[in-house]
Amino acid sequence: MSGNAPPLVVRCGAFGDVVMLTTMIRLLHARYGQRVDVLGSGGWTPPLLTPLPEVGHVQIVSSRNTPYLLCPSQWAAVRWLRGRGNGPVYVCDTDAATLQLLSRAGLNADDIVQRTREDDESDGVTRLWPDRWLRIGMRDPSSGYPTHAVEPSIYRFPQLQITEADRDDLAAWRAATQLEGQCVLFQPGNKRTHKRGNVGTASHPKYWPPQAWADVATAIWQHLPQARIVLCGSPAEHGVLDEISAATGNDPRLYNAARELPVPRLLALLEQAHSLVSVDTGPAHAAAALGCPLVVMFGAASPAKWRPIGPGAITVLGGERGEASRVRDIPAEDVIAAWTALPARGTG
Repeated sequence: MSGNAPPLVVRCGAFGDVVMLTTMIRLLHARYGQRVDVLGSGGWTPPLLTPLPEVGHVQIVSSRNTPYLLCPSQWAAVRWLRGRGNGPVYVCDTDAATLQLLSRAGLNADDIVQRTREDDESDGVTRLWPDRWLRIGMRDPSSGYPTHAVEPSIYRFPQLQITEADRDDLAAWRAATQLEGQCVLFQPGNKRTHKRGNVGTASHPKYWPPQAWADVATAIWQHLPQARIVLCGSPAEHGVLDEISAATGNDPRLYNAARELPVPRLLALLEQAHSLVSVDTGPAHAAAALGCPLVVMFGAASPAKWRPIGPGAITVLGGERGEASRVRDIPAEDVIAAWTALPARGTG
């Protein structure tokens, strides 16, 4: 049986979720011999996925929890789904809102491969996200679309693509900000750590105090005196990153780039950077996918489920005490030792 539509992946995830999803996308592209469409959410999803040659159309839903009658992006998604025709559909989300949206579109049940509990763990042992996606991507819908034989393990590492236009944009930005030499990146927060002001930030499992970041910066400058340290984050995190700058005595070698890193520029910077020190968050997964040497600190989230994987050097710290783990309990000395042990990548 041949399908009218290319394979579709449904995944409304955060930044890191989308990076890890590239494993399944590449696998499905190889199996079905067609570009893979994606139904997702978030402003980060198109810039992460559209440069990939394996990706076809990316359809974005702005909110899954807004009532359907009040959410035009849901209307557009349903219209698009209804117009695609039959084809294999890999549903990676299990929340009621996403499943209800798919139900509205009237997809053929025999076309759907749904994520199950067995995909998430084996004999009670948690599977890493990319391994889940490969397992699901090797299953066939009961409607029986033809596939090519592939070896799934070769698609295990997430991959991202950087366009020449984005490299040119990065070069112009680095020249304008005097960041043309060796750059080490810090990613101190994720989208949840800075939502509730300073009190909420300090109590979050992924919070690491400004002085700890400053201690790592000092150690880096002892090894690389001319290196620029770039503080990465969202515009909302600019003030929190300023606290790290203040803890270094506002050293001019440190640059707060929170308002200057749209996703394509961040990816291009990760492709060139000397290394990244990060809490467990999306850009750490992007760094791993792009081969950027990485030290990543875990709090309550399980490294067995969430740790970044990729072709470069990756050191994971923390997470040993499960939900009781806190990034603030990781000594700066451990991070400094892990960073010092990373292999050299070059000057960027």
